[in-house]
Amino acid sequence: MKLILNGTETELKDGLTVTGLLETLKIDPGRVAVEVNLKIVKKCDYENHALNNMDAVEIVNFVGGG
Repeated sequence: MKLILNGTETELKDGLTVTGLLETLKIDPGRVAVEVNLKIVKKCDYENHALNNMDAVEIVNFVGGG
């Protein structure tokens, strides 16, 4: 399956959910927000939100500072 991941076309295995994508990318789900096709996915929905070929996914990392 191909996704547009943060603006870059990326080839990944079929059947991923948002949780599976974050695990594949080794990203802590507690530290990011995920948008699929311009809609924010709630953290409680990550495990059930299936990704489809050519979905546009944006992953935004929270950064603390002072």
